[in-house]
Amino acid sequence: MEAKKPQRQCQPCTACCDGWLRIVIKGVDVHPGRPCPHSTGSGCDDYENRPVHPCRHFACGWIIDNSPLPEWMKPDQAKVIVLLDKIKWQGAPVDVAIPVGREIPAASLDWLKKFSEASKRPLLYSAQPESAELGRTQLLYGWGPQAFYEQVVKWRQSGLQF
Repeated sequence: MEAKKPQRQCQPCTACCDGWLRIVIKGVDVHPGRPCPHSTGSGCDDYENRPVHPCRHFACGWIIDNSPLPEWMKPDQAKVIVLLDKIKWQGAPVDVAIPVGREIPAASLDWLKKFSEASKRPLLYSAQPESAELGRTQLLYGWGPQAFYEQVVKWRQSGLQF
């Protein structure tokens, strides 16, 4: 019988709270350059009263049970938040990767691309433009079949953001 892996713990990672995800917390717009007003950088100053959505129901791909992501892919270490099966494309799950910083580090992105190929799951990832302040604007990229690239171009033209 295979031993059950111990459940992973978020702390001390706070990447989801530190403004890398585009979310709204109690009416406050959170995005790159603007972290959640309750983030202390090492946790939440109002953890017991955090909202159901997005806080209590949020689980990055690293923390979920049976995550395929290796230990070193914890968002505060790998500098990427991975959302597994975030959207569907032609019936296939699409994983979304959001940088913790301006862009996903090469080692993390290379691992995600290999995982995408091996699992036949397209990857949608973003970066913050170098020429602008951190903010809501994202550059979208795709990894997968040619038809997926074409879809990413359409999403980009439509203004899709994560």
